[in-house]
Amino acid sequence: MASELRIISLATGDIFRQEIRDRTALGRRIAEFVQKGLLVPDEVVIQVLREKIGEPNSEHGFILDGFPRTIDQAKALDRIVKIDAIVHLVVPEWVIVERLSNRRICRNCGAIYNIKYVPKPRIDLKCDKCGGDLYQREDDRTEVIRERLRVYEKQTQPLIEYYREKRTPFVTIENTQVDAPIDVVFQRILDGLKKVKSL
Repeated sequence: MASELRIISLATGDIFRQEIRDRTALGRRIAEFVQKGLLVPDEVVIQVLREKIGEPNSEHGFILDGFPRTIDQAKALDRIVKIDAIVHLVVPEWVIVERLSNRRICRNCGAIYNIKYVPKPRIDLKCDKCGGDLYQREDDRTEVIRERLRVYEKQTQPLIEYYREKRTPFVTIENTQVDAPIDVVFQRILDGLKKVKSL
C-alpha cells in the first residue's frame, strides 16, 4: 500500500526489530517484552512514533501498522495527528496462526516469505532477492501467536468502538481464506478507501 500510494509505512514491529538488531538501549528494553509475547509499554511506543511522524519523509502521509493497540495509545495519537481512515482486517484465528507460523524472513534484506503459501521462496529457506538465509521470528511461533491474539482481544478490540464513536471512516475487509491472493485483498482495501474518500 505504501508503495502504491507513495507514502511511508510506519510499522512499529519493524521499527522495534531494527532497534533490537542495532542493539540500542531502546532495542534492549523492547527485547525484554517481545521475547515474552508482551506488548511494549505505551510510553515507549508513543515516543518512537512521535519521532517517526515528525520526520520529513512522513509529511505527505503515512500508514500506521501495529499502532495504536490500546485506548491510551489512541488518545496519545489523537494529540499528535488526525487519522483519516482505518483499515480493519477481519480474519479467523486459525488463518492467522496458519499464515504467521509458516512465515519466514530473510536475515539479510528482510524480505518476507511463506513456506506453505504465496509468496514461497524458489529455493527452500533461501531468499529469492539476495540468497540470504530465511528464519522464523520468535513471535511467529504458534504459542506466541496465540498469546498475542489473546492480548489483542483484551486490549486492542475496544479500539474499534473507540474509533466508531469518533466517526473515523472504516474500511472493513473480511477474509477466511488462508491462501487469499495479496493483490486481490489489496485491491479491496484500495476500493474501500476510495469509497470513504480517504484517497
